[in-house]
Amino acid sequence: MEEISQSKMYGGYNRRYKHYSETLGCHMTFSIFFPPQSPKSFPVLYWLSGLTCTDENFIIKSGAQRVAASEGIALVAPDTSPRGLNVEGEADSWDFGVGAGFYLNARQEKWKNWRMYDYVVVELPKVLSENFQQLDTSRASISGHSMGGHGALTIFLKNHDKFKSVSAFAPICNPISCPWGQKAFSNYLGGDESSWEEYDATCLIGKTNQISTTILIDQGDKDNFLSNQLLPQKFEEACKSAGVPLHLRMQPGYDHSYYFIASFIEDHIRHHAQVLNSSKL
Repeated sequence: MEEISQSKMYGGYNRRYKHYSETLGCHMTFSIFFPPQSPKSFPVLYWLSGLTCTDENFIIKSGAQRVAASEGIALVAPDTSPRGLNVEGEADSWDFGVGAGFYLNARQEKWKNWRMYDYVVVELPKVLSENFQQLDTSRASISGHSMGGHGALTIFLKNHDKFKSVSAFAPICNPISCPWGQKAFSNYLGGDESSWEEYDATCLIGKTNQISTTILIDQGDKDNFLSNQLLPQKFEEACKSAGVPLHLRMQPGYDHSYYFIASFIEDHIRHHAQVLNSSKL
């Protein structure tokens, strides 16, 4: 574990780390914002970023640290894919390969290192608990944007015993039905499309045990990807059919950018804080 950098912010610290991931077979970076308070331990909010992003985009652009500092929540932002493996074709396009791990476990041999699902669900929490006593990884929630919103939703739905709550900004809600998802899933998972449903939130929602915590999603109605890639209405319909509480907020005039995220991140942090802080009682 190597600390790469640190910067003070709102009384707390942004710290960036590098470690070797046994799951992914390469060195990975992740960022943590530690709030200024000094309790025995902080609950953790994982943030999963979107296509082309690294661990730094959210930490630098979102402004989430202000409210995270006031709520006493640590923010953990991992990278979005393995890097430095030099697999043929890994950097041929911006929506597949490097920077586009889709938070799944690849089944095709060529992409065997692309196991971001196991990294986020298993390895990273273990790394955090073993190296940072001030983090309480048993009190954890998850959020994300676009591809990361897809990751947050699917990981929560498959592991809501490990994550207390979930939210997302402009998530890819039904990847088996959109070009981004079809491209990623066919390459990472292979041609058996029935197996893709394991990583599709709209398909998973009817297969999970009862969920009582409200899912929060914000979606800009001027998002260029809304109608052909994100498909939130499909997820909304599935939640209604399954009786899962969903608060889908269509935000007039907002696009897919971090300007959109920064505008509503406070609501999301407080959404998670209410659940995380009450779980300590």
